[in-house]
Amino acid sequence: MPETTTSSRRRPTFAPLNRLFEVVALVNRLYFNGKGVEQDETRGIRHLQHAAIQGNPVSRLILGAHERDDGNHRLAVQHWMISAKMGDEDSLNRIKGMFMEGLATKAQYAEALKGYQTALEEAKSPQREVAKAFFNK
Repeated sequence: MPETTTSSRRRPTFAPLNRLFEVVALVNRLYFNGKGVEQDETRGIRHLQHAAIQGNPVSRLILGAHERDDGNHRLAVQHWMISAKMGDEDSLNRIKGMFMEGLATKAQYAEALKGYQTALEEAKSPQREVAKAFFNK
């Protein structure tokens, strides 16, 4: 099974694991919306938490949004901080928005920005640059 890493600080990821994250996100939506299953927001959150613990940045993004909607801004920023440091731009932008609203500190936004930039730097490789040039013709 081919191994790919995006950061020396994170666990290796495998293509099947990415598919698992997609399935977890789908199951989460089904439980939240009650489509095909009985609506159960708590169960949907559990699925998201499991995927987040396994390193899925989109799950962190969604959990952060859920916490913000519930008024738990501190926990929302924590979720988004983790996913921003994994290279998730949406999470970085959410922290920026919270900072602009006075719900996150300048230090939190600066930490998220630095972590995001580090994740992007760590993801650079000659092969990615060649592929990027090829697809952006």
